[in-house]
Amino acid sequence: MRRTDKEIADRAEIDAVIHGAEICHLGVVSHGEPYVLPISFGYDGEAVYVHTAHEGRKIESLAAGDRVCCQFDRAVELVRNDDEACEWTFAFESAIGWGDADELVGAAARLEGLNHIMRHYSGRDWGMPERAVAGTRVWRITLTKVTGKRSKSKSNRTT
Repeated sequence: MRRTDKEIADRAEIDAVIHGAEICHLGVVSHGEPYVLPISFGYDGEAVYVHTAHEGRKIESLAAGDRVCCQFDRAVELVRNDDEACEWTFAFESAIGWGDADELVGAAARLEGLNHIMRHYSGRDWGMPERAVAGTRVWRITLTKVTGKRSKSKSNRTT
């Protein structure tokens, strides 16, 4: 990371950023091009869980077995400067993870993956109709590398 003063090196802090994010921006390669989309997710400290329909552009990429990238952010704040245009910036915390996606097969595995997603947003497990679970593809993205970055607002900076 170029700006080591902004690096979040502690894995627990990176995990906190991921747990605190509302959206995962999933990056894949589709038809030879980068393809990034916002998606709901769950996280267990090692893997990100996402769900999809049975077909579509992102599914082709996930099923191809190519590496994927996930980006998360929280505490985003526009920092304005009424005197200098070049002093406008953002305060934020972000994490990026790289990994491999595997489809969860079997109703029990898909239900567990879906409950990772539901726990992220609701804090609890849910019973789901078998038909809904059967109609959904669920993917586990095992993160093999993660990085974190923090940029504080000027009012919160200590340097």
